[in-house]
Amino acid sequence: MTITDRQKQHVRAARRPAMWGSHALRGVRTFIRGIANLGIKAYPPDIRRRLKIVNVFSALVVVTTCIYAMQLWISGNKEMLPAVYINLGVALIVSFVPFMHRFNEIAGGILLVVAEFSALVGFTAFFGRMGGAPLQYVVAAAAPFVIFEARRFWLVIAIVSAALILHLYVWFTFPMEAAQFHADDKTINSLYLQAAVTTFGLIAACVYYAFSLFERAKAETETVLRNVLPDSVVERLKEAPGETIADGFSNASVMFADITGFVSMARALGPERTVALLNQLVSAFDELADRHGVEKIKTIGDAYMVASGVPIPRADHAQALAMMGLDLIAAVRRVSEEEKIAIDVRVGMASGPMMAGIIGKNKFSYDVWGDPVNLASRLEHSSAPGLIAICPTCAEALQETFVLESRGSIEIKGVGLQDSWYLIGRK
Repeated sequence: MTITDRQKQHVRAARRPAMWGSHALRGVRTFIRGIANLGIKAYPPDIRRRLKIVNVFSALVVVTTCIYAMQLWISGNKEMLPAVYINLGVALIVSFVPFMHRFNEIAGGILLVVAEFSALVGFTAFFGRMGGAPLQYVVAAAAPFVIFEARRFWLVIAIVSAALILHLYVWFTFPMEAAQFHADDKTINSLYLQAAVTTFGLIAACVYYAFSLFERAKAETETVLRNVLPDSVVERLKEAPGETIADGFSNASVMFADITGFVSMARALGPERTVALLNQLVSAFDELADRHGVEKIKTIGDAYMVASGVPIPRADHAQALAMMGLDLIAAVRRVSEEEKIAIDVRVGMASGPMMAGIIGKNKFSYDVWGDPVNLASRLEHSSAPGLIAICPTCAEALQETFVLESRGSIEIKGVGLQDSWYLIGRK
């Protein structure tokens, strides 16, 4: 069955409103983003984030006051003109908030506060306290913490106190019988409704923003922690922040991998290309560690250290790490072919009892210790490029499922004569 031209036209016509809506939404987002970024480029990212809120908050004030002014002007009541002028004056003054950022990071916020507080006195004097203007001082109980941040504690407290004092002042100074404009109940109720909606909306927005910042900071911190420490260790730290993390493991495996000829290669490639190549290799190793369920311990220059069976014990720790090692060598060869650079890797692996835990106070890390760690490092140094040298304990655990090649007895620094094998591949 074929689609006729008329049917195609109907399909395009049906899609057109959705496309227009999508373009309009994209345009609104771009416009808001442009307003949010006015005058803040010179500041660091954390201050820019706060000043964006100040700019958007100011834009909302300009829009709402202009809408109020238009509503009052459309009513046709000339006695409303003072309120129209107050709204337009506030909109004009607040529109300069983004330009105040060039002086310092709090100048725009101060201008916004002074303009709003002054205007609310004028509105209350004009409509009386039941017109809803005093209610909007309540916003100052939350907004200063967003506009100026809690670290400026005394400035925030001063603004909150000023808002409370002004609220009480206008409430007792301008009862309805003292209002300059005696509006009917319908107008007063409408003004109060608008003020209530605005007040609740702004307070809710401030609280939402504060909680979203907290959740974002919490998520960022946890992401950094999980990039540095194993997930199970992060959970233990969250449950008991001051707890010393130190565990013993009766049997686990550790592996060292070192890129051969890296120093001379780095001289030839230059710093930028060297770092890019090293990042490509380490990123590939990290993906393999995730895939095989083993734990990356650290990188030291061009050396990569990974363990299996820590911090969560597993019966197949040697097998998992052996598969990781074979895939690691294949990954290095693949990168070598893609980048057309002669690179290879030596690998050493050992198993046995070891300890693991968090060391350090600043820039702390999760590390492992024990004889297998030292032995794996020595085996890596004695290995040949493109091969994995393993200890007798590993050979015993892997002989049923992997192809091994005996190296005989070799001299290991600090150990003496030691039987060793090369891990060739899977059976």
